[in-house]
Amino acid sequence: MPLLLSTTIAGLAAGAAYALLGLSNLLTYRLAGVANFTQTAVGAFGAFTMVALDDAGVPLPVAVVTGVLVGAALHTAVGGIMVAWFAEGRQVVKAAVTIMLFAAIVALGNRVFGASTVGRFPDPFAGIAFHLGGVNITWTAVITTVLAVGATVGCVLFLGRTRLGLKLRALSERPTTAALSAIPAGGLALGVWAVGGAVTTLTIILVAPLFPTDYMSLSYLITQAFAAALIGGFRSFPLTLAGGFALGALGGLASSLTVVAQYRPAIPLIVILVVLLWSQRRARWEIA
Repeated sequence: MPLLLSTTIAGLAAGAAYALLGLSNLLTYRLAGVANFTQTAVGAFGAFTMVALDDAGVPLPVAVVTGVLVGAALHTAVGGIMVAWFAEGRQVVKAAVTIMLFAAIVALGNRVFGASTVGRFPDPFAGIAFHLGGVNITWTAVITTVLAVGATVGCVLFLGRTRLGLKLRALSERPTTAALSAIPAGGLALGVWAVGGAVTTLTIILVAPLFPTDYMSLSYLITQAFAAALIGGFRSFPLTLAGGFALGALGGLASSLTVVAQYRPAIPLIVILVVLLWSQRRARWEIA
């Protein structure tokens, strides 16, 4: 039992990362109206840009800022495509477009950085902050958790209490009506994409040492991001936060069980399947 508890607690560090990625994905969905599959591929591109600059001798703060700006710019380019040609498209069409763009960005990243290249990510917060249940909790886990909770509170307050948040919600739900109401639809939408790219890149830079640090592995963190957002129903920021932590705890728990440890990478996919099936079943119950 102590082993199960300690591995579950250890998994919460990764859970905070999943929560942050899920929150960023949910924010793009709520404000831009797109189920965005490109998110983590863009973030990985910006993060590997930071690694390349750091390896070239560029001061780390400058490398980090440049990587975040590259991620923001690339995500804005994706947003520009969506705004220019698919603003009024159906959700399934928008999602399909982002899947194709995901494949293109992954191919570009593999070409630029190498498919099997392992990034040497700096880990300035690897020190132990405190002990919990016999587990060493690092400063990375503490900082990531604080950021995830802070982002959740900030998103809820921003969307519900600010004039700009209300405009962005109107933009995502009725883009044409928002534009006719003198809301600068294009600029606000691109701003949302830029912020999403910057946040995702910074998150991946921060938590990359917790995961395999090749470009493909970091790109496929989109699975965990979608699983967390689906737990929140692509509506609730607090439930998305809880979903991220739950995924991390499940992953930590699975790693301590020999029978299921080899299937741990499949946990987000299983969660996505269960949530989708449950949502359909609930709809049938409501109809009945």
